[in-house]
Amino acid sequence: MEEAIIRIENVSKTFVTADNKVEALKGINLTINRGDIYGIIGMSGAGKSTLVRTLNFLEKPTEGTVIIEDKDLSKLSEKEIRKVRTEIAMIFQGFNLLMQRNVIDNICFPLEIIGTPKAKARERAKELLKIVGLESKEKAYPSQLSGGQKQRVAIARALATNPKILLCDEATSALDPTTTKAILELLKEINEKYGITIVIITHEMTVVQEVCSHVAIIDEGNLAEQGTVEEVFSHPKSKAAKKLVFMVNHSTPVMDGRRCVRITFTENSSFEPVIANMVLEFNAPVNILLADTQDIGGIAHGQMILQLPEDEAIQEKMISYLKDRKLNVEDEDWPCD
Repeated sequence: MEEAIIRIENVSKTFVTADNKVEALKGINLTINRGDIYGIIGMSGAGKSTLVRTLNFLEKPTEGTVIIEDKDLSKLSEKEIRKVRTEIAMIFQGFNLLMQRNVIDNICFPLEIIGTPKAKARERAKELLKIVGLESKEKAYPSQLSGGQKQRVAIARALATNPKILLCDEATSALDPTTTKAILELLKEINEKYGITIVIITHEMTVVQEVCSHVAIIDEGNLAEQGTVEEVFSHPKSKAAKKLVFMVNHSTPVMDGRRCVRITFTENSSFEPVIANMVLEFNAPVNILLADTQDIGGIAHGQMILQLPEDEAIQEKMISYLKDRKLNVEDEDWPCD
């Protein structure tokens, strides 16, 4: 049975200045289970980074609360919150390493803060360097490391206090695609080997596809959609989800008055040139608004948005044709505005 480790309950956050008021979060409700790799995704300014900072009360919600295991953070003293934070580590886009310290001393830093004896801290740091594959870099300084190496050091430092939760705030945004893939593989290994719950905040769909089991989509401070990665990517319901999943091109021509459908296929679907054959069968053109194939959990998922001819009888015949070939077909409210 799945066990919740993080519960976000009706969390809202409003920032007020002398001449402005910004509602960064609006009544967010989310449950993240122990051992998940959970993605929180949204466009820039959607509120996702504010949300991740509420998870350890670095940002206290204006309304609502966050419950870590059975601890309601809104009811804890500052001292008690600091204790909870030792179980919640964070890594960031900018790495946040101490430039004047070498690698092993960077990793030891959080252990020093909690009073771990120096010898024990260094022993732990060496273990972590092995986990992240940087045994040979313990005496190097951050300025001597690549971006990927810096992030590996940041991950090792985050793991130093044996956290139960690891928060990753745009942790791969500054990295090239190859390095990003390696870092995500490392996070996946850490999750599987040590059971650490990982929350990944990102604007990159490929990051969520690569490692996350569940995803929540944040749009203008609202929770637009949530579910398993496969559910959300295969059948996005909200406008925000569709824009993120399909990476909508606003210049795509859409002709008024025509019915749009989304067809999806997996590795078990027919691989014949079904659209071309359908056009020939009915002697009627269709407009392909989008075609996309993605690897989700090791399974190929393909999707197309089709705009069908105006003739309703031909529309129905085309839909039946597609369904007969084991394709999932559903009407699509294509976000073209």
